[in-house]
Amino acid sequence: MAGASSNKVFFRQLSRYYTFYTGGFIAFVVLVGILEQLGVPNQVLGYTFLFATILLYAGIGFMSKTAEVSEYYVAGRRVPALFNGMATGADWMSAASFIGMAGTLYASGYDGLAFVMGWTGGYCLVALFLAPYLRKFGQFTIPDFLGERYGGNIPRFIGVVAAIICSFTYVIAQIYGVGLITSRFTGLEFGIGVFVGLAGILVCSFLGGMKAVTWTQVAQYIILIVAYMIPVVWLSVKDTGNPLAQISAYTTALPKVTALEKEFNDATTPKGAAEESVRAIFRERAAAADAKLKGLEAGGAAFLAEEKKKLEEKAIALRTAATHDAKAIEAAEKAIKTFPATVAIAKAAWIKEKSVGARAEPVVAHAEPFAARSDEERASKKRNFLALVCCLMIGTAALPHILMRYYTTPSVKEARESVFWSLLFIFMLYVTAPALGILVKYEVYHDLVGSSFAQLPAWVSNWAAVDRTLMSIADVNKDGIVQLAEIVIGTDLVVLATPEIAGLPYVISGLVAAGGLAAALSTADGLLLTIANALSHDVYYKMIDPNAPTTRRLVASKGLLLVVALIAAYVTSLKPGDILFLVGAAFSLAASAFFPALVLGVFWKRANKLGAIVGMLSGLGICMYYMYITYPFFGVNAPKWWDINPIGAGVFGISLGFFGVVVGSLISPAPSRQIQELVDHVRYPNLEGDANTGAV
Repeated sequence: MAGASSNKVFFRQLSRYYTFYTGGFIAFVVLVGILEQLGVPNQVLGYTFLFATILLYAGIGFMSKTAEVSEYYVAGRRVPALFNGMATGADWMSAASFIGMAGTLYASGYDGLAFVMGWTGGYCLVALFLAPYLRKFGQFTIPDFLGERYGGNIPRFIGVVAAIICSFTYVIAQIYGVGLITSRFTGLEFGIGVFVGLAGILVCSFLGGMKAVTWTQVAQYIILIVAYMIPVVWLSVKDTGNPLAQISAYTTALPKVTALEKEFNDATTPKGAAEESVRAIFRERAAAADAKLKGLEAGGAAFLAEEKKKLEEKAIALRTAATHDAKAIEAAEKAIKTFPATVAIAKAAWIKEKSVGARAEPVVAHAEPFAARSDEERASKKRNFLALVCCLMIGTAALPHILMRYYTTPSVKEARESVFWSLLFIFMLYVTAPALGILVKYEVYHDLVGSSFAQLPAWVSNWAAVDRTLMSIADVNKDGIVQLAEIVIGTDLVVLATPEIAGLPYVISGLVAAGGLAAALSTADGLLLTIANALSHDVYYKMIDPNAPTTRRLVASKGLLLVVALIAAYVTSLKPGDILFLVGAAFSLAASAFFPALVLGVFWKRANKLGAIVGMLSGLGICMYYMYITYPFFGVNAPKWWDINPIGAGVFGISLGFFGVVVGSLISPAPSRQIQELVDHVRYPNLEGDANTGAV
């Protein structure tokens, strides 16, 4: 009874603190808005938002510093269900959810709903199959469970390696989001922005571990959900007259988008004819690049030399012509200077040139499921949609940094309740993201397309200056008018640029940036802590020095966290992929490595050490191998299996993982009686109590 009373008092204190915090944050936004009206430069306001939020998180991290092991690893197991749900929501709503999801839905339409369906369904799996049982187990990490359940350090070590791989891939996406936001709103170069933003990540997790991360994530959730909702509501009112974007986007904006899509695809209309003129140019460029690639394949270096000779002869002819065309001469000389030096470079460059052929395709209907030109392409899209949903669902239920959150609640009952709260808080964003994708698409189709190149809106040049892959417009057919086919908008831009697209005050842009920063930082904190804890707790303490004192364990964790963060920041600066791909890859890796071993470890007493080793190694191995041979970043470009994209590689890993656990378990002796009793203990959680198995 005393514990229950203490928990209630703690809950009331937290509610009061975060109410004051929310009021203070709103007051801060109002103050920045006043400063904007007084003429303070936008860059100063950008720095204000960036550093004010980082200082806030640093303050929470400093106040939450701890030297207690249970506080550092699992926040003292006293986080109420409501606040754990908010922290989980912030942990979950990463840069991918906040920045990338609406952009993907903007670009892919119906097909992008795989992310919403997969991630939402994943929390149902967490509630049904893992959260209460892992809380009943009651130690610190996922490798802890694997080591105890399967009896030995080999499963634990494989779990550590897998946790590092999938968490490291995930954290790169978050640091990328931090760098993108920092560079846009401070004017810093992207690589520098990555390391500046990294400071905000470290101040939260470095001092207080899970305790600091948890209370920081609650604060971050409040910021990110407010930041996401305000511009969406504003844009909805502007375009439809209705503040309920989740309804008006479908009832008002989507029919208008559909009508414009049909017009763009009809060459008999003025807009359609203009679009077709641009598409024809892209088809010609793609055909020319394809001819060069075929020539290169047949002639190699000799063909390359001949092509360069033709350019040189063209430049000479232009210089000696009776009519002096300075622009043509300049273009010819530039083509010679940039001409590929080797066959390999030429092949890569011409493959890229050939890819513009995709921009010659008709506009894909936003509301049409699996839109395709052929039955074969439609079937491929369906397979990839289902594969992605599967990977995201199962990956959600296997990500170590998410599962660790359910170690922090006071009881098994509150672990179950926190899953419900997590779903509720996440749903608020997920039901809004598809609506935002539609509203932004309407803005682009209605306002940007058909406008003059001489009068482009400021947000176009602002974002083009950050990264040309995110925003670029070129007058391909030289008519001075913007066509849809001439626009390139990266998926990572849509949410961050929404306030500017909607014509909102700069303070709202700063607010959205603060929300995106909160989303990226909250997830990065949890991921870095997962990696550091796996190394310090599961490798150093459990496998190397079981007698290590508390201070040494915490110092090791903090040191490793710093090293991992710096390595991740460096890899991020190389831009290995867009945010959503990196996140999706992390889910496939986690699903392949962990889910079969975790679920069968809870529900099948016959599962044993050899089964876990074979299942985890084979599942993770095949998933990594498929990504390596099919993802363009690695340059292998092997044929896809059943045309499954690399982001869906988890379908192969999950299948082989389950097969490996089952076969490996059946061909080797059953687990000891002690381990089978542990399974029985974990399988039947006491919803009223907090039964642990000897957490250290």
